[in-house]
Amino acid sequence: MMIRFFLLITFPFAFMSLPGSAAENSASVDQTKLEDLGRALFFDVSLSRDRTQGCATCHDPAQAFIDWRENGVGRAVSMGNDMKSLGDRNAPSNSYAALTPDFHLNNEGDYVGGMFWDGREADLEGQAGGPFLNPLEMQMPDKASVIARLQEHTLFPRAFKNLFGDDVFDDVDLAYLRMTQAIAAFERTEFFAPFDSKYDRYLEGQYQPTEQEELGMTLFFSEQFSNCNQCHQLKTFAESRGETFTSYKYFNIGTPVNHQVRKANGLGGDHIDYGLLENPVVSDTSQAGKFKTPTLRNVALTAPYMHNGVFQDLKTVVQFYNKYNVRGKAADMIPGTNQVWGEPEITENIALQELESAPALDERRIDALVAFMKMLTDKRYEHLVQ
Repeated sequence: MMIRFFLLITFPFAFMSLPGSAAENSASVDQTKLEDLGRALFFDVSLSRDRTQGCATCHDPAQAFIDWRENGVGRAVSMGNDMKSLGDRNAPSNSYAALTPDFHLNNEGDYVGGMFWDGREADLEGQAGGPFLNPLEMQMPDKASVIARLQEHTLFPRAFKNLFGDDVFDDVDLAYLRMTQAIAAFERTEFFAPFDSKYDRYLEGQYQPTEQEELGMTLFFSEQFSNCNQCHQLKTFAESRGETFTSYKYFNIGTPVNHQVRKANGLGGDHIDYGLLENPVVSDTSQAGKFKTPTLRNVALTAPYMHNGVFQDLKTVVQFYNKYNVRGKAADMIPGTNQVWGEPEITENIALQELESAPALDERRIDALVAFMKMLTDKRYEHLVQ
């Protein structure tokens, strides 16, 4: 983990704050020092129960901020601090996460934004504090235990006191909040959201797409030929600089159960992940099975896909969406295999209006969409794209 820390600080990217930081609005806190503290916390493993896991373990900056560890379930879900506990949801990349709006209900009655697949934390600070106390992740028993570990550290006590005052550790809840603010400040730096992919360079006139990428781009942004932009476009194409390729809304797309994960984590076939309905502030049963639309930034590198990591390949994901517009028995079968897609975990509330709003795609167009999505890879990761 220390090796990755030194690799990180040698990357040629400035740690510039993105707009929207809560701490940025506080004149009493040195923003650069806050970000530096957050960076150190992000890579530190001593704040997990057995001192084996940090934020970067499941959000590795060398791998587009995903969990790259093999753990017997195809990296579909992450392994906990004890090196055996397995969760039930895929750890999403936290690149570009700082641009996610706080969790809210918009004027159209749609839930938008928030952190985690179900939006249960409103903002980055809330997300940053979650894994430390999660019994399947970093497994610390309570906030007081985390703050005690901070105080045992050779560097953190002085850094906290310099930033927040000598009495910062007197109130456990406040000290914990300060820790999450520091991590969130680091996650709001440009390092997590450089906007320098081939797509961004194309917008600046610095990259010429291939014929296949050009076709994929046309298909993606077209309302006539695909339904991608129903969920994965925030801005109009004319305003697409800074596009995060997600509406931040929640949909049930009929994702099948990942039986391999359920067998490994012991939840079994009777368990149901209700998605958005598991958010403590959501009680409307029509939200069951809905999950937050993820960004497509770096999507070529963030496999496995879906909230449960059930699909290993990006082309398979496009084929899965395409099945809603294929007619006949072919819609039930995974192309090129003798396997069926599998039943949705929750059959109610599937977003058929969005999913069935385009004609079926042939192989050439599916490949073109995949080629375009590979264009959304940050420059420093382009060498990893297959």
